[in-house]
Amino acid sequence: MNKSDRPTPLHFMIRPMQEADLKRVAEIDAQSFTLPWPENSFRYDLLRNRNSHMWVAEVWNGQQAIVAASLVVWVIFDEAHIGTIAVAPEFRGMKIATRMLEMLMDFLKEQAVEHVFLEVRKSNLVAQRLYQRFGFQAVRIRPRYYSDNNEDAIEMEAAVQPKMDA
Repeated sequence: MNKSDRPTPLHFMIRPMQEADLKRVAEIDAQSFTLPWPENSFRYDLLRNRNSHMWVAEVWNGQQAIVAASLVVWVIFDEAHIGTIAVAPEFRGMKIATRMLEMLMDFLKEQAVEHVFLEVRKSNLVAQRLYQRFGFQAVRIRPRYYSDNNEDAIEMEAAVQPKMDA
C-alpha cells in the first residue's frame, strides 16, 4: 500500500445507537462477519436488554450523516463483555475502532467495571493487535467456537483501570 492508497483521517462522532440505526448496523455487521448478528438481535439489545450499551460512529459525507461503525457491550456488575465491534469496509483503517474502544474503556471506568472480555477469531490478527494495544491478553482458546468453519476463538481479557480523580 503506498501513501496515496491509505485512508485519509476522518472526522466522526460516537453517539448512542438509536432504533433508526438498526438496519445500517445490521448491514455493517453482515459486511464484517461470516456469522453476523441479525437485526432483531440488535433490536432486542437496544430496546430490552438493560445490561446492553450500544454506540455508533457517525461520519458526515458533506450531505448527510452516515453510520460507519457500531459497538455493543454488556455490563453485568463489575464485568463487561464486548459483544461486537464492526466498521464498514469503506471506513476501515481510519482509527474509528480505536476511538470507539477508547470511549468504551472510559465508559467502563465510570461504571466501575474491573474486567472486560471478548472473543476473536484465531485468524483475525488485525483485531487481536488492536485489542492488545488496549491491554487485552489471551486467556484461553475456545475450540471450534465459530460454527461457520469451526475456527477456534481466542478469549481475551483486559483489566479496566480505575478512573483517577482530578
